[in-house]
Amino acid sequence: MTDGLNKWATWREIHRQPDIWRSWGATLDVAGLRSWIADQSFHEIWFCGAGTSAYIGDIVAASIKGTRSVPTTDIVADPAHVLTGARPLVVNFGRSGNSTETIGTLDALDALVPHAPRLNITCNKKGALATRRSNAPTQVIVLPDETHDAGFAMTSSFSTMLLTALALFDAPYDVADRFSVLADQLESVLPLYASQDCPERAVFVGTGPMAYAAREAALKVLELSAGQIPAIWDSTLGFRHGPKSFVTDGTAISVFASPHEPTCFYEDDLIAELRAQFPHATVEKIGPGGDIDVQMPFGPLWAAPLSVALAQVRGVFWANNLGLNVDDPFADRRTLSRVVSGVKLYKVAS
Repeated sequence: MTDGLNKWATWREIHRQPDIWRSWGATLDVAGLRSWIADQSFHEIWFCGAGTSAYIGDIVAASIKGTRSVPTTDIVADPAHVLTGARPLVVNFGRSGNSTETIGTLDALDALVPHAPRLNITCNKKGALATRRSNAPTQVIVLPDETHDAGFAMTSSFSTMLLTALALFDAPYDVADRFSVLADQLESVLPLYASQDCPERAVFVGTGPMAYAAREAALKVLELSAGQIPAIWDSTLGFRHGPKSFVTDGTAISVFASPHEPTCFYEDDLIAELRAQFPHATVEKIGPGGDIDVQMPFGPLWAAPLSVALAQVRGVFWANNLGLNVDDPFADRRTLSRVVSGVKLYKVAS
């Protein structure tokens, strides 16, 4: 089923994630970074990014108290409203570290909260997040070069930035061991995610951090199919409140399941309802005891990159079957680019 897919950088980047996680978990200076964070003065932790980088913050903030997801697109659009009176530790995510909104956020921080500490997590050692200097206390984490995806869609960059944030802000644990366990899990499920048949539409739902993992999964399908496969996301219980109208006989529905009660009961009820109401649609449970059994020994938050990998793999299959350039699905349109640029930035009034 995978014949010919290895020609795509995106496919290779998806499958190198386990090796990246093992290596990174063994070298990341968690103790030193946690010590630096503890020495800073702040009232709240903000996770900032745009697109997939913003969804990382959504996933983390859904589970870790005292944190917020504040997209850079919100900061740049209305910096005075977002930043006035704030005293955050700003955690910036960026694959390239050079998107227009990243630059605009750094400008806004310099103008309005110049002393707010910053932790920049990026995959590009030459980008602004890695190289730009400020008067604020700043710590930079540059991920391995392999995470600076060449493909349009963020894959290893997403998962490794997410795991890095969890290593620093979730409860302490043996980082090398946990990253290794997750890497072994991903290797075992990647072959199970293969799917040749392109659906008419795709739906991803989940609860808590898995709802935001569903958001990232929907984006992967939209991006890799260049919009030819419409995809939406929602929470497990929220899906009935209107978004279920999206479902047709040709829809593929993936429920990112939780191991926790009562959450898993609600998910099983939704799956049963959808299978009864839409017998010709495909409804899959992805998670403990599911159609694809993804175990979650560390809980749903840590399983988010394992679940999102489903959409990464299928997005490549489907894009390839549609005859698209998987590494640049918008090559013929030039309506989207790998790094967002060309957005006009306006001066921030200090």
